Amino acid sequence: MGYKGTREAFAAAMIDMARTDNRIMFVSPDSLKAMRATGFADEFPDAYVEVGIAEQNSVAVASGLASCGQIPFVGTYAGFLTMRACEQMRTFVAYPNLNVKFVGINAGLYGGEREGVTHQFYEDVAILASIPNFTIFTPADGNQTYHAVKAAAATDGPVYVRAGSGREVDVYDVETPFNPEGFTVLKDYGTDTLVLSSGFVLSRALKAAEILKEQGVNVTVADVNILYKKDNDKLIDLMSKFEKIVTVEDHNINGGLGSYISRLACENKPVFVKRMALETFGESGPADEVLDHYGFSGENIAKTVQENL
Repeated sequence: MGYKGTREAFAAAMIDMARTDNRIMFVSPDSLKAMRATGFADEFPDAYVEVGIAEQNSVAVASGLASCGQIPFVGTYAGFLTMRACEQMRTFVAYPNLNVKFVGINAGLYGGEREGVTHQFYEDVAILASIPNFTIFTPADGNQTYHAVKAAAATDGPVYVRAGSGREVDVYDVETPFNPEGFTVLKDYGTDTLVLSSGFVLSRALKAAEILKEQGVNVTVADVNILYKKDNDKLIDLMSKFEKIVTVEDHNINGGLGSYISRLACENKPVFVKRMALETFGESGPADEVLDHYGFSGENIAKTVQENL
């Protein structure tokens, strides 16, 4: 048994942490129900701050709490944080390097397929990757999100946890911790290609590995769960064993996983990197069908790996 989705996992982690640490707080820009955090507010009313539909103000409130020694989490839709409150996240949290944590839900196509572009956010990582001091966590499912939220609280400085909407396919069991090394190898069939995935499309990359194996192509699949990590030696060492890399991410093609891996390759060991990511705005529709439509089916990932060879 695991968590129903990334939002439920966030709330569960917050409750568990608050029971032993009175520094944990939740600042809500009218997002209590969206974050599935009503249970947290009921159990810890003094640790819950509601600011209404005012994302910029929620970041300012959190920065004040952090300056007084608290560990505030601000949680709402990913774009409402990284776009609407970007200036506040940059100037009032990242610049003074305050200990504020952000959880952005509905990230990617898979997060907001029913509401369309206004609630699909595939630019969030790129925005924060350009701001110093941010650590970016990209858990693949609810079970990993639970541990990522706890890891965020234990990490000094600003942290952004990229979360979904509850449709994520579980890849990890509930006991597996969030890997501080920044990546985890999940399939090791061979060195024909290194497939690096990040976030909620990981299950599809794993499916592609099985399809490719049946076709005689042996790949390694790794989950990159921390983006733009400062210490990349172990990831670079993994990359150095391959001549071909394919990155798969539910994010804009610029500024996300593909850009991160391309930079590491260029600066350390040149290798051909094929990026699978979004180059357009998304459309509305059932989550899995939307991902398939934009090329994220296991079959199309496998086809791209084959063509890249």
